[in-house]
Amino acid sequence: MLISTKHLTKHFQLGRKQTLHAVDDVNIGIEENATLGLVGESGSGKSTLGKMLTGLLRKTNGEILFRGEPLPDKFTAKDHLYYAKEIQMIFQDPYSSLNPRMTILDIIGEGLRIQGSDHNIRDLVASWLSKVGMDPDHMSRYPHEFSGGQRQRIGIARAMIIEPSFVVCDEPISALDVSVQAQFINLLDELKASLGLTLLFIAHDLSMVRYVSDYMAVMYLGSVIEYGPSDEVFYSPKHPYTRLLIESNPEPDPKLERSRDVIPIKGEITSPINIQSGCRFSDRCPSVKPECRHITPVMTTIDSNHTVACHLYT
Repeated sequence: MLISTKHLTKHFQLGRKQTLHAVDDVNIGIEENATLGLVGESGSGKSTLGKMLTGLLRKTNGEILFRGEPLPDKFTAKDHLYYAKEIQMIFQDPYSSLNPRMTILDIIGEGLRIQGSDHNIRDLVASWLSKVGMDPDHMSRYPHEFSGGQRQRIGIARAMIIEPSFVVCDEPISALDVSVQAQFINLLDELKASLGLTLLFIAHDLSMVRYVSDYMAVMYLGSVIEYGPSDEVFYSPKHPYTRLLIESNPEPDPKLERSRDVIPIKGEITSPINIQSGCRFSDRCPSVKPECRHITPVMTTIDSNHTVACHLYT
């Protein structure tokens, strides 16, 4: 495994008696040159998990292993400088993730300058702008002069110019038009093949995640509830929540979409504050059992690579 977690947990103390369970006891692993897709509703802890893997958030408990070695509990400036060469992140919002007072040359080349690169930074920035489909002559412009899709391409160039081994893509397509999303995915696929990247791809769109990922992990309220090969999870989901998520995915054919019966996920996601024992999806689950209310399910192996945390399989 290039990167893995063991019982990774992140809690936020909101007061003396209030604890927000953002990420709870997550155990995942990503093999080198593979892509893990991470899906779930907003508030399920996907972005928090990604930020812990990059050292942007300090974990509460557990371990993060990179190439078999544990990452620091709290990143210092020296740690950020060292691991930035290996671990990078493409942020969700292409508007707020770029400094409006810096030119594109400064934004993309900043990592190289911090690392003390001996290369000609201007030439490298021009090269990467071409790779992401932008005009190198625009490097003297500022972020407000570009569209959302162009800004996201700038974010890709900023992350990739250091040629890292592992990249967290935090919902990088959610703010883009559908046509631009396809261009972005194709670009990411090309860069993965040419650089040998390992990716954590966070998104809401399950069909897109299935397309780009080798493995898929489904999160709900801070916990991973299903994990396995992308096609297997998508076409043969085990957890009721995963099944409902996939059924809510729209069909591209308008006639099929109008004719099919869609079962919506009832209710709102449960509050992540002071979570009690039991299955976290029990209040919304159509297949709930009595034990789901008070016994927390553990990960159960369905086959060699497919696991699920659900009392239906224990």
